[in-house]
Amino acid sequence: MMYWNDHGTNGWGLGLMAVGMLLFWGLVVVAIVLVVRHLVQTPQHPPGTHPAPPPERTPPEQLLAERFARGEIDADEYRHRLDTLRSGDGPPAG
Repeated sequence: MMYWNDHGTNGWGLGLMAVGMLLFWGLVVVAIVLVVRHLVQTPQHPPGTHPAPPPERTPPEQLLAERFARGEIDADEYRHRLDTLRSGDGPPAG
């Protein structure tokens, strides 16, 4: 007995096998890509939390007052620098 039709497998069977194999390997590739992307991604902050706001800049007059309070500058220098800040005559840009 001769099997000319490869044990009953016809063109439709071969076509469905080819499509099934393409779908299988496509799903394998997509799964690998998704796993790699998940492992490479690093969250900026833990889930469910909000990032901390950036620190606010301390106003120059407050910095000057803190330096005076710590004793880094004397009263005359404090008044001179405070007058300079309030007059808008800062150091030359440059």
